[in-house]
Amino acid sequence: MTEHATTPGPAASGKDRSPRSADLLYTETETQLRGAVRAVLDDKAPWRDVLARTESAQTYDDKLWRTLAADVGVAGLLIPESLGGAGASYREVGVVAEEIGRAVAPVPFLGSAVLATTALWASGDTTWLPELASGALTAELAIPFAAGTRTRPVPTVRLDAPEAGDGPGDYRLTGVITGLADALPADLLLVPADSVPYGLYAVRVSSPGVGKRPLTSLDMTRQLCEVRLEQAPARRVASGKQAEDSVAAALLAGAGMLACEQFGLAERCLETTVAYVKERRQFARPVGSFQAIKHRLADLWVAVTQCRAAARYAADWLAAGFGPETTLAVALAKAACSDTALKAAQEMIQLHGGIGFTWEHPAHLYLKRAKADSLALGTADAHRASLDVLANLPGPE
Repeated sequence: MTEHATTPGPAASGKDRSPRSADLLYTETETQLRGAVRAVLDDKAPWRDVLARTESAQTYDDKLWRTLAADVGVAGLLIPESLGGAGASYREVGVVAEEIGRAVAPVPFLGSAVLATTALWASGDTTWLPELASGALTAELAIPFAAGTRTRPVPTVRLDAPEAGDGPGDYRLTGVITGLADALPADLLLVPADSVPYGLYAVRVSSPGVGKRPLTSLDMTRQLCEVRLEQAPARRVASGKQAEDSVAAALLAGAGMLACEQFGLAERCLETTVAYVKERRQFARPVGSFQAIKHRLADLWVAVTQCRAAARYAADWLAAGFGPETTLAVALAKAACSDTALKAAQEMIQLHGGIGFTWEHPAHLYLKRAKADSLALGTADAHRASLDVLANLPGPE
């Protein structure tokens, strides 16, 4: 599907490329994919429906996710064709993430198609990938959404004693994980557990001993939840260093794709605000003609353009493989896009005037998603703090 990945799947290449070869432009395939995803979201996820869903008991749109996952095929973008996927790369995934951000769509794309898929592929266990590719199964990496990408999150789940009748490949997990994103609609949880050695385990949500409790979240378009495991049956996916590498790869890819989502959100906020100030009139002239408004929007346009470059740079490096330059590109993108998305949402509210502060306007949906995303998978400050080490910059004398 893509010319940027020599081998399908997240780990397309084990080597970094020269920064000069990074391609920030969209290919024809990526543009076509964007059009297909946007058409579905425009039709099935208008902002009024998204807003109404945030006030309902079922905040995730399972029907929309089935359409995107199965009909459009976004769930299997990173999965090889031999396993029922598209054999694409993170460049295509980044395009879908941009559209998810533009629509603040309440679907588990990041959790299932990025985090869980990357973790499974990196672990070498392909058991569930065909089901993920078809959209029949939704999975999530059971790590708090606020976890960073530079250090391994401390597991809050332990490997428990086996029960009578358990075989040599059967395991039991006990513990509580809170602040999980995209876990409410998940059928399968990939749970890091504190054991010797450290392990990554797969748990079916339908299994006995597994409970989920929704949490009141700032961003109800991506509602968080708490998972409780009480002697829950599990299967080991990876252990030791392989498990650590699988989790690290998933968190890195997740942060890079979240940056793409933040760019899509920021671009939509800018477009909506520009359209509004062209129509809104004060003193018999459009408010967009005032010099102060022009300057603010010009500054925001520059920031959003830089945000696009950073997000595309990260997606291109992820498509090339995981390495030092990829980690640097993701940290740069997540730091830049977190700030820009939040700024764009704030400007959207302020420049819409009184209507921007009302519940009946979608501006607050974008602000909440932008704020929640800025705290997820490493804050902007955390990623900036890591850039000096990643870029090998000299410290102060």
